[in-house]
Amino acid sequence: MRALMLAVAAGLLTACATATPYQPGAPGAPGAYGFTEQQIESNRTRITFRGNTLTDRETVETYLLYRAAEVTLQGGYDYFIVANRDTEERSRLQSTGPRNPRFGFDYWYFSPRRGWSPWYDPFWSEPSSYREVTRYEAMAEIAMFRGQKPSEDPNAFDAREVQQNLQGRIVRPPAS
Repeated sequence: MRALMLAVAAGLLTACATATPYQPGAPGAPGAYGFTEQQIESNRTRITFRGNTLTDRETVETYLLYRAAEVTLQGGYDYFIVANRDTEERSRLQSTGPRNPRFGFDYWYFSPRRGWSPWYDPFWSEPSSYREVTRYEAMAEIAMFRGQKPSEDPNAFDAREVQQNLQGRIVRPPAS
């Protein structure tokens, strides 16, 4: 049983130690990483890509554009116009130091807001260090059209060209 628990823990740590691959996010799950889309009108879609703390801003924005090209081509369209685009940055401090007391035991308390949580005595616990971690989420609203892309519009993208140019930068999850 202990070996199974260690294997599961190692698998979870390995999964968390890589940047978010190009994959669909779990629908309705607030903490899901990957892309989601919501159709607004027959030719208008809102696309979001959410990366974990190991996924940089450029990757998140690249995956968003790539997904916009995929959605456009899957819908039978040739180009898309980005009507609205934004990238949110969320930063927080994360403890990196030891959290257990020197003597190998700790105290647990119940809080109605957080449930059961560890409480560490500041006089018996090791000091912690912190680092800032940042997570990016990019969102775009696109309108999709058939025909030749208007050359004078800087927000218009040829879906096939976008897909061809970004293909080499897309990292998909390993096959299971």
